[in-house]
Amino acid sequence: MSHRKFSAPRHGSLAFLPKKRSKRHRGKCKSFPQDDASQECHMTAFIGYKAGMTHVQRELQRPGSKAHKKSIVEGVTIVECPPMVAVGFVGYQKTVKGLKALGTVWASNVDDSFKRRFYTNWTKSKKRAFSKPRTEEKYAPIVQRISDHADLVRLICHTQLKKIPQLRQKKAHIMEIQINGGTVEQKLNYCKNLMEKEINIGEVFEQDECIDTIGVSKGHGTEGVITRWGITRLPRKTHRGLRKVACIGAWHPARVSYTVARVGQNGYHHRTELNKKIYMVGKGTRFLETGEFNCKTEVDLTDKNITPMGGFVRYGSVRENFLMLKGSVQGCPKRPITLRKSLTPGNRPWMLEKVALKFIDTSSKMGHGRFQTPEERNKFMGPTKKSSKQAAETAI
Repeated sequence: MSHRKFSAPRHGSLAFLPKKRSKRHRGKCKSFPQDDASQECHMTAFIGYKAGMTHVQRELQRPGSKAHKKSIVEGVTIVECPPMVAVGFVGYQKTVKGLKALGTVWASNVDDSFKRRFYTNWTKSKKRAFSKPRTEEKYAPIVQRISDHADLVRLICHTQLKKIPQLRQKKAHIMEIQINGGTVEQKLNYCKNLMEKEINIGEVFEQDECIDTIGVSKGHGTEGVITRWGITRLPRKTHRGLRKVACIGAWHPARVSYTVARVGQNGYHHRTELNKKIYMVGKGTRFLETGEFNCKTEVDLTDKNITPMGGFVRYGSVRENFLMLKGSVQGCPKRPITLRKSLTPGNRPWMLEKVALKFIDTSSKMGHGRFQTPEERNKFMGPTKKSSKQAAETAI
């Protein structure tokens, strides 16, 4: 009787099949947190853009842990979040076949970046969307219908990509954001008050909160079974290659089962990561007052901002408000990340812990960064030709 020479358990989760390229570039909110009418009206999601990673030092406050009251170093991700603009709202009624839209109310004035999203070629289009005047009298029946029959109200918002010039994109990202808390009338008033106004990230999320990140992972193209599924390599003397699956199935049924690891697309998959802790809701440099810096701590009093020396690799400078999230976030720099209130808020010690940062690293992320600020580098390395020339021009 034959036997296997090596043990080979199942490799790779089948929960995410089919492993193919995502249909969308921006992460989609397929569900929102459960509504609680006892709370005040609030937004449940936002869109940010991944800038890059750095590391922070903080004191762990977790009784029972071996590292309690000790300094630890952790990696963090910076997500730039320029203000979003509300341009409409829509009401939904719950039916046995799912949600039924009761009507949409649009703002009177909308930005061109929002209009561009509806066109394949904006410059050659003969007609312009949202060009006809929209009045409150026109939408009064729709608002009344939503007020009478709606179970959910969602706010339609778009990002402002002109505030992040390094993205070089003119089409805004649009999203329906569910409004939770309060009655339907209160939700409608909440949406009306936000129409055509900027919404900052600090109005949606706060420090020490756990949120979900939804986005598309970094693409790697076609990969083999070793990289794509993590299966074990075959022995050294294997004929015709060893980074393969030796037996892809029995003679009958005369087809390859979907559970067998095969070559194909790896990466650029739509993924949701749960309960990412917010370490900081930071102000952008354009919001800071004179003499204020967004990277100072009580321990590190150096005058510096969150952008590292030379800028974030493949991204640049962070000028707008930002979130600092614990750990990594799916996707490459510049990719839109949908930030959502946690679907499963827990009460684990690390979720309830209050975070106080001691040090935020702002050294260069390209190579081996040594200096936190240009002044520190010039003090150690001496003046350069460029700095000497600038000093001479200033003196003149």
